[in-house]
Amino acid sequence: CSQYCRPEEARQAILYSYSYGFSGFSAVLNSTQATTLSETEEVISVFRSRMLQLHTTRSWDFMGLSLHSQMEQPSSQMHLKYGDDVIVGILDTGVWPESESFRDDPHLGPVPSSWRGTCVGGQQFDPATACNRKLIGARYYLAGFEAETGLLNTSGGAEYRSARDRVGHGTHTASTAVGAVSPNASYFGGLGRGAARGGAPRARLAVYKVCWFKDLTGRCNDADILAAFDDALHDGVHVISASLGSPPPLSPLFATSTEVGSFHAMQLGVSTVFSAGNDGPDAAMVQNVSPWGVTVAASTIDRRFPTVIALGNNASFVGEGFIVKDMKTPLVESTSVFADGTCSLDQLVNRTAASGKIVLCFSTMGMVSGEGAALAVYAGGGSGVIFADSSSRRSNQDNFLPTVHVNLRQGTHILNYIQSRSRQRPTVHVSASRTVVGSTPAPAIAYFSSRGPSSISPNILKPDVTAPGVNILAAWPPKSSPTMLPLDKRSTEWNFDTGTSMSCPHVTGIVAILRSVHPTWSPAAVKSALMTTAYVHDDTSDAMLAGGTQKAADAFDTGAGHVDPLPALDPGLVYDADARDHVRFLCGLGYTEAQVRQMVLPSPALDTSCAGGAIGDADLNYPAIVLPELRVVVTVKRTVTNVGLQRETVYHATVISPQGTHVEVWPPALAFSPRCARAEYYVTVTPAKLSRGRYDFGEIVWSDGYHRVRTPLVVRVTNLPDAGVGAQPTNQHRDTTEY
Repeated sequence: CSQYCRPEEARQAILYSYSYGFSGFSAVLNSTQATTLSETEEVISVFRSRMLQLHTTRSWDFMGLSLHSQMEQPSSQMHLKYGDDVIVGILDTGVWPESESFRDDPHLGPVPSSWRGTCVGGQQFDPATACNRKLIGARYYLAGFEAETGLLNTSGGAEYRSARDRVGHGTHTASTAVGAVSPNASYFGGLGRGAARGGAPRARLAVYKVCWFKDLTGRCNDADILAAFDDALHDGVHVISASLGSPPPLSPLFATSTEVGSFHAMQLGVSTVFSAGNDGPDAAMVQNVSPWGVTVAASTIDRRFPTVIALGNNASFVGEGFIVKDMKTPLVESTSVFADGTCSLDQLVNRTAASGKIVLCFSTMGMVSGEGAALAVYAGGGSGVIFADSSSRRSNQDNFLPTVHVNLRQGTHILNYIQSRSRQRPTVHVSASRTVVGSTPAPAIAYFSSRGPSSISPNILKPDVTAPGVNILAAWPPKSSPTMLPLDKRSTEWNFDTGTSMSCPHVTGIVAILRSVHPTWSPAAVKSALMTTAYVHDDTSDAMLAGGTQKAADAFDTGAGHVDPLPALDPGLVYDADARDHVRFLCGLGYTEAQVRQMVLPSPALDTSCAGGAIGDADLNYPAIVLPELRVVVTVKRTVTNVGLQRETVYHATVISPQGTHVEVWPPALAFSPRCARAEYYVTVTPAKLSRGRYDFGEIVWSDGYHRVRTPLVVRVTNLPDAGVGAQPTNQHRDTTEY
């Protein structure tokens, strides 16, 4: 900048100086200045800061992690902790410190001596009262946001220039991950009633506000995110949770703040958990795809909110909704209100027809959402909505205007009733919703959850795992309405929210528990424990369903499967990898040594050279094997470490080969002893003579009779120019080998 601006202008251009995690800065530069700076010998690289988006009670019990959970193995000697003295950093929209989830608790003991952070004051955020033994730190970052969008609007409580949460998202995610036990939590005094808590209720919370309320959503700037990572690692957090991201096309890993920050975290032994994104069910839309972070998809739990709809002809249907009181009103179809029958604001033509009535709306091939229909009907003076959509896409949520979700078959029956009563006014009685636990099948992948494969490194399975992310009840700022719509004046301290933003903190809580039980495990070992113990079946023992489709879920929907907290504490074997392994992975992606150094926290102990060290991304010691273009016989190596209590043990392999391949594992058995805790094995995958041209799925399972260490195996055979020629039938017998 010195060639083009005076020293004072240079100082004013600086937004952040990154001094803890790595040497660098963010600044406001024009294109000429940025180009000149990038060509300076001392500068490794320059990349543009982007704006990222947020990924928007019963769940812990559903996963088997009650407050009284114990390890199943009698000889375990492994005491289940709930995040004791683990510090979790949440990068999000801030926190509502007065929430019951973050109350001071003398039973927590003093703040851990390893904590080096602070509680920064600001607008309506007094450190003396906001922070305590639970909420031990809070910071906020908006230099990047304001450089991109202008001065923050704080008038009338539009936002807070502090760590206080205006959006609700950060309070919700923090409460889900580490919130204290709060009895009698519910949504508006009824739905979902029970004890709300985080997965690691004894963990400490540090909040880093990097996302700000603008245009009815949260916006997060790269420069602010990187500054927060820098501070969080200096402050001494043990786990970082970030429910945010940017959809494809994805930037290179070295030019993405979350990937750079999480790489630094991995180097320091800190696990980072990300949301996968909400752009499903299309393929390859998954975000946050680095192998050193944990990427979480979203799935359902076994709780439903059935809502009875009784028509004037005594026919009744059961939909789902958040209806807090009975409604009995006239009923009309959408064509009476909207020009083309589509429940959207631009088609509203007859307000009189909707006034005081419940309107039946259809999703119209997914072109209209339940929220959009509710707003359109509200604008027409309607009193409620019955919203019909495909059962695979149904997602119950609070739309401000009372809304009941039904499937297309039910919606068609209701439409037939309305049309048959041309001379009599159709009526409907909607009963208040109830809370029902134990509904099956569950879990199922949420239709919106972003799917794999990774668009940057398809040999790395993404997402990694799935966790509860639909209708999650957690803490909420009472000064923020449950929908965040300007016309919504309601107030609640607990709110339902849905998204991979909600599944991410579930895994964060589990990682905090793992950290408290196994403080010396690396982030790679922690991720391996989550992945190899995950399950892929629902509570009916059938394959999980993939919402938004009519098929069973596969590894690009679920990752390795649904997280299972208790088995993850004692996984038996883990796949470990260190910073050098990940440097070699980056070299294998074709990144230059200069680009690799941009990712890395400078350390004399870490070799960042690529000479002779690059590995293919399939050869990274990852807890999954993905071969997206198998043309010839391929052999990959994996290394496992025995972390079980039985140091002298033997594991045997069972293989299910993906269709169109034959898979062999050598050696077929792995022996461990107190002096030999690590073992290598090789997987040879042979393609069929004819190409299938699509992905197929199998697995490798190692077992010692107690532990079951499952590794997903994903293969796409492409050994013919025309992938469609000679494709084998999908129901062919699968090659299963036991050793």
